[in-house]
Amino acid sequence: MAPLIDEARLRQLHARLMEEIRHEAADTQAYTGRAAFSEMVMNAMDTVDRRCFLPEEAAYTAYVNRPLPLDHGQTISQPYIVALMTDLLGLAPGDRVLEVGTGSGYQAAVLAQLAAEIYSIETVEDLARSARRRLHDLGYANIHVRHGDGWQGWPDEAPFDGIIVTAAPEESPPRLVDQLAPGGRLVVPVGRVFETQTLMLCIKDAETGELRSEPVLPVAFVPMVKPKV
Repeated sequence: MAPLIDEARLRQLHARLMEEIRHEAADTQAYTGRAAFSEMVMNAMDTVDRRCFLPEEAAYTAYVNRPLPLDHGQTISQPYIVALMTDLLGLAPGDRVLEVGTGSGYQAAVLAQLAAEIYSIETVEDLARSARRRLHDLGYANIHVRHGDGWQGWPDEAPFDGIIVTAAPEESPPRLVDQLAPGGRLVVPVGRVFETQTLMLCIKDAETGELRSEPVLPVAFVPMVKPKV
């Protein structure tokens, strides 16, 4: 028999997590240039229950502000990092977003609160399948998940107003840059595994198409890998 879940306690943990995200945003202002995330982003974080994207036995750890393991050596990102990367995209309601690295679907669900359509690619077929089913069951009609090679992006649906990469390549993948709309934003952690990586914000100039990149924060992500064939 499964142990009873204390829903009141979980609500308390969720509320505490939201406060931790706010505090960490203020603490990292010197890196990010922002003392707080937008209220729209914080409302999205508050709306999406991280517990829904983890196994039932992880109910109480779901609200810890740190990454947690998934199957196949992948992770669900730290909530503060999810909020930061989402905020950096500066999304508008009509925007279309490409996510590389679906994982459990948590980041995609947050993005879906803010943008019109989310296209998410996952290199691990089992994760893509389970995330697609989970997001469907949770009622997300504006998230499209497919198994594929994130390095190639989703050219049939390009261009995208925002692109977010939740695994670390050693440099920004050129095909993703090509699929970014003029004025669009790419948020990507860059660096080698087991070395310090840097979260980068890349903005494509609306007139010239040139890409301007700026470092945001030291981070640690799983490496971006090619899909198994």
